[in-house]
Amino acid sequence: MTGNRAVVYNKPGSVEIRDTAYPDLILRDGPGVNPLNVGRKCEHGVILKVVTTNICGSDQHMVRGRTTAPSGLILGHEITGEVIEVGRDVEFIQKGDLVSVPFNIACGRCRNCKERHTNVCLNVNPDRPGSAYGYVDMGGWVGGQSEYVMVPYADFQLLKFPDKAQAMEKILDLTMLSDIFPTGYHGAVSAGVRPGSTVYVAGAGPVGLAAAHSAQLLGAAVVIVGDLNAERLAQAKSFGCETVNLREHANLAEQIEQILGTPEVDCAIDCVGFEAHGHGKAQGEAPATVLNSIMEVTRAGGSLGIPGLYVTGDPGAVDEDSKIGTLKIRFGLGWAKSHTFVTGQTPVMKYHRDLMMAILSGRAQIAKAVNATKISLEEAPNAYQEFDRGVSRKFVIDPHGLVR
Repeated sequence: MTGNRAVVYNKPGSVEIRDTAYPDLILRDGPGVNPLNVGRKCEHGVILKVVTTNICGSDQHMVRGRTTAPSGLILGHEITGEVIEVGRDVEFIQKGDLVSVPFNIACGRCRNCKERHTNVCLNVNPDRPGSAYGYVDMGGWVGGQSEYVMVPYADFQLLKFPDKAQAMEKILDLTMLSDIFPTGYHGAVSAGVRPGSTVYVAGAGPVGLAAAHSAQLLGAAVVIVGDLNAERLAQAKSFGCETVNLREHANLAEQIEQILGTPEVDCAIDCVGFEAHGHGKAQGEAPATVLNSIMEVTRAGGSLGIPGLYVTGDPGAVDEDSKIGTLKIRFGLGWAKSHTFVTGQTPVMKYHRDLMMAILSGRAQIAKAVNATKISLEEAPNAYQEFDRGVSRKFVIDPHGLVR
């Protein structure tokens, strides 16, 4: 095989499908590849025929021009595929295996990986701890919104599905294991959700919906989801969440009190990140809105799970401080209330097998919760535009037409 096709970031507001190189077991030079990673041999890796690959809200930050992503970057870090080639040093993963790929690339050898902090692997990105496929400042590993992709450290990272036929029947659920489901679940776990908890989830995009469903799986008594988008809130309501329209009702504490009888929750999850907007009608971007609001409504001694993305470089930010990730956070409020803050990328491997079993057993219905919608590779540019307009769908790209 010599060809490949992929979703490529062109310029702010624009992605396109391009013919690209068929992958091999080496990281070659290209847009966004760190010079120190060029030529890196990956005999511990595999080549996948991509079965499904999802569009993520994190991708949208780049496509909107809110990062320093270079033109020509192949997008995509949510990947599920069939192994079609294995490297010399791969022992346990075999050709024909159907696998889920954690979005964070991890070597399995460094101190952080050995301590299960695979989200901040020390050996895959020369710039900083942690890496991901198809993402700016993450080392330059080629993205997987494509027909074929190379995945390094296969024996350590890949989650093999035990039965291919069974997995294909549930593929719209299982495709969420690469990122969105573990990310939402990590947010809920980080926030300390347990049986009987009252939980506030900021944001009804796919990660927020995944966090809400995860809170339900963990036994929460009440899950309240807040957003500015009525269509997304309707999706949250469809699987049993309470909702708050923050465009119509700016005072979050008052709305929580109407639902619970008290203006606070046991714990909260930020699934919005650095492009947050102020509450109320005609409010513009205000990056610290969600962080400040969840400190306000979370009880003293509670925890805040923050899987929402925050960056150190945002050229489109509303002020100079925000351009370098400096936000006006009421840290004194969080300190006074003895809040616990948990931030950073999700260590997918910490959760993905358990969540796979929850899906295969029928316990988790994540595809339904996030409104998974299958599209072809050619439909991806239009799907990016729809997602940016706020449509309540999780777009799943099916490059080879394998999903029924």
